[in-house]
Amino acid sequence: MIYASSMKTVSFLASLLTLVVFTTGCDNFFGDKTDVSFIDIPDYQNKPIAYVPIQPVLDQFVNPTDVLAGFDELIYVADNGREQIVGLDQSGRELYSINIPGVVSVVQDRQLNLLAIGTKDTIINGFNYSFSCIYRIDLQGVFGYGLNNAKIVNEIVHPFYFKNTFSSSDLNVRLQDIAVIGENEFYVSRTGNSNNVNQFGGPDDAVLLFDANDTYITPISVTTRGGVFRDFFKSPTGMTSAAQPPQISASNSRHFVFTSMDQGGDNLYKVRSISYNETDFGVEYNPNDILILDTNVAEGSIFDPGKFTEPVDVTLSGDGTGYIFVVDRVKDSVYQFTLNGLEGIKPPPGTGSSKYVKVSFGGSGIELTQFDQPRAVAYLNEILYVADSGNGRILRFKLTTDFD
Repeated sequence: MIYASSMKTVSFLASLLTLVVFTTGCDNFFGDKTDVSFIDIPDYQNKPIAYVPIQPVLDQFVNPTDVLAGFDELIYVADNGREQIVGLDQSGRELYSINIPGVVSVVQDRQLNLLAIGTKDTIINGFNYSFSCIYRIDLQGVFGYGLNNAKIVNEIVHPFYFKNTFSSSDLNVRLQDIAVIGENEFYVSRTGNSNNVNQFGGPDDAVLLFDANDTYITPISVTTRGGVFRDFFKSPTGMTSAAQPPQISASNSRHFVFTSMDQGGDNLYKVRSISYNETDFGVEYNPNDILILDTNVAEGSIFDPGKFTEPVDVTLSGDGTGYIFVVDRVKDSVYQFTLNGLEGIKPPPGTGSSKYVKVSFGGSGIELTQFDQPRAVAYLNEILYVADSGNGRILRFKLTTDFD
C-alpha cells in the first residue's frame, strides 16, 4: 500500500509539472522569458536565380554551327570547321562522328533519322558547282544504332527538289534550318537574293513544307489581317517546333517559331510564332498576336521592338516548362522567354513577388558565361546547350533553381 501511494504521488507531481509547463508558455520556472533563439525560424532566402555554367567546357570543336538535343537523348553537334556531325552522350563524352560536306545544321525526326543541311558539290557540263543540300542520315545500320553505323539515304538538293534545271541565282540560295512537325513532315527555312513572289518555286526567302518522304509540298503563305502574303518571311534562319524531346511527350503540333536575320528598318520583330489553323476555307498559317507587355509582370518580352540584331537560332523546351530560347550572334547573348513571350521565369514560391525573373545572359568574351558569335541553342533534361562558334566550343548551363 505504501508503494502504491508513492506511485500516485509521483504521477500527481508529474501531471502538475506538465500543467505548469504548458500554462506558462515560454516562461521558465523563475518567471523569466525563456530564450528561444535556438529554434530555426522558417525564412525564404532570396538566392540569385540564373543560368550557371557546367564544366568541363566541350572545347574540342573548330566551328560548331549547330547543337541538337535528339529524341534518342544524345547530343549532336554540327561542326562546320570539321565538316562533321559529332555525337555526344549527356556527360559530354564524344562518341562517333560522320562526315557531311559543308554541314551547318542538324535535326532529328521522330524515326530517329538525322536531317543535316550542308553542301553538295557536283560537276555539270564540265563546271564545278556547290548547291545547298539536305542529307537524310539513317542511324540504324547493319551492326547497330549510332553515327558509327550511319549512312546517307537521301539528298535533297536545291533547286532540284522542285525543278530540273538551275540558274546562277540558285547558287546563292541557302537552306538554313529545319523544324520537324506532325508525322515527320518538316519545315525548311530558305534564303536568297531573288524574292519575286511570281517566280517558279516562290521567293528565295521562304519557309518550305516537305512530307515525311522528303517530297517538296509548297512554300508557306501567311494570312494576316492585311491579306495573304507569299513573301511574309524575310531572311528566315532559325526554326523550331513543339516537337522536342523527350520522345514520349513530343507534340504533333504544326505551329512553328522562326527567327529573321533581315536588316530592314521596318523589321522590328525578328522572332515570330506562326500557328497552323484549319478553317472552313482551308488551311491557314497565321502570325500570333504580339504581346502587349505589362512591366509589372516582366521586364521585357520576345516582342520588344529592336530587341534582337541577328537572332540566328531558336528552340523550345520539351519538358513542360514551355521555355523559348533565342541566341543572338551579334549581341553574343542567349535569351529565355516563356511560351507566351514573357522574358524570364516565374519566381519561386515564398519570394513575395510575382514578377518574372530575367535570366537571359551573355556578352562578348571567353569567360564561361560569355560568347563569340554563338550560333545555336538546345535544351534537354534541364540542361541548356549553346554552340559558341567563335570560341570553338559547346557550353552547358543549368538554372540555379533546378539543382536539387
